[in-house]
Amino acid sequence: MTDTNVLLVVMDSVRARNCSLLGHHNETTPNMDALADEATVYTQARSPGTWSLPSHTSIFTGLHVEEHGIRRAHHRFTGQTFWDEIPHRTGVFSENMWITDMGVGLEDPFDDIHGQQNVLFQEGLDPGNFALSEGQGEYVKYLKRCLSHDYPIKSAMNGLYIKAAWDFPQLLPDGHTTGTPAEVYTDLFTDWVDDRTDGWAACINYMDAHLPYEPEAQFDEWDDGTARKLQDDCGDQVWSFNAGEKPVWQMRGFEALYDGAIAQIDHEIGRLVDALKSRGEWDDTLLIVTADHGEGFGEHSEIRPDAIITGHGAGIHELQLHVPLLVKFPGQESGATHDEPVSLTDTPHVVRAALDGDWETDEYVTEGPVLASSHGLEEPMEERASKFVDDLWLYNGDYRALYADRGDRVEKQITWRDDYESVVDVYDAQVSRVMRGESAPKVREAFAELTDASVRESAGEVDVSGATEQRLEDLGYM
Repeated sequence: MTDTNVLLVVMDSVRARNCSLLGHHNETTPNMDALADEATVYTQARSPGTWSLPSHTSIFTGLHVEEHGIRRAHHRFTGQTFWDEIPHRTGVFSENMWITDMGVGLEDPFDDIHGQQNVLFQEGLDPGNFALSEGQGEYVKYLKRCLSHDYPIKSAMNGLYIKAAWDFPQLLPDGHTTGTPAEVYTDLFTDWVDDRTDGWAACINYMDAHLPYEPEAQFDEWDDGTARKLQDDCGDQVWSFNAGEKPVWQMRGFEALYDGAIAQIDHEIGRLVDALKSRGEWDDTLLIVTADHGEGFGEHSEIRPDAIITGHGAGIHELQLHVPLLVKFPGQESGATHDEPVSLTDTPHVVRAALDGDWETDEYVTEGPVLASSHGLEEPMEERASKFVDDLWLYNGDYRALYADRGDRVEKQITWRDDYESVVDVYDAQVSRVMRGESAPKVREAFAELTDASVRESAGEVDVSGATEQRLEDLGYM
């Protein structure tokens, strides 16, 4: 059924536990809650990795992290994604640089790339998009393009502003950030859909729930100003707590802001649904709403001795892996719920079933294993972490997890390095229990069956602009 549209919405860093769709006490996802009446909810979905790059690679390809091996910034993906199979024009809309600007290969399948929109005047020419199509350093060509634009002065001002941000990001005035709110990408997407005369396929990644958590006032319902002040006064939202410089209760307080950021994303999901329905695209669209990973706020590790879970990346905690997953299949009219463990790695299978017009609501429930893995700190993060923690042994090493359906619960078996193993019983997004049982043999057996897909090459040192580097630092990656 080639007239089926595909829309993948990734709520970056949103964990299942903080979604009211899955039992959270704050009403963070009212639009998703309502959408569940005509869509499918998978209550035990797991991301394949604990940060954006490996997880998105698995979601796009159907390969486990251990199979594709894309785990570091200098890794470049060279294989095929499900986007390459779709006979429509494709677009990606996000300020997540790993799928738009970093040159790791995940942006290659998309015909249209809408990355950071950090310009002074949205109606003017966007220097970032210009550079993507024409290359960096084409200043004369950019000025000529400005002169032919409907808003030449505003376009030129955008160029000057971004040039200053690239070369001197530290000079940005207070209140000016390199980030872009979710509503901008919703608008870009709907404008893009309006320009289509046939089918389309798109990925939107909303970054509003990624640290730092800065929800707009209308969604900031659960903070009285205390959490925002604590966040503003916090030097590093991850490593200040790992080092013991800040008490863990302060990090727990950040959840109030995090919930507001999730509500902000949920509002945009509501806008997307309304836009598709008003344009007559709803019945012909496969909509997948999920997250690439979750987030930790100082909870105790399930396997590392005397460690807490802060942010994402290092670790393999349920709060980093258990993610929301809601799917509205083309033509689906009534809601369904599935409680079996499922992996986002099966996303390409689900997309193919929808495009073929041969889908069931349990498409994510497959015979394949539900696996997740994590591989310690990225090199730039190690440098950042070493400023706070002398010994990084606790935050590195290979983590692996295997999930199994046990009827009334999901059993998670974990290994870390060669000497640590653990079993966790997960009843739902809100309740889990750590059981210190034997898990290593089954985990090793499951991962031993994986083979290298030969889709990785080294891209060498990644060359990014000053603005992108500043944004990576703002997000905690450098």
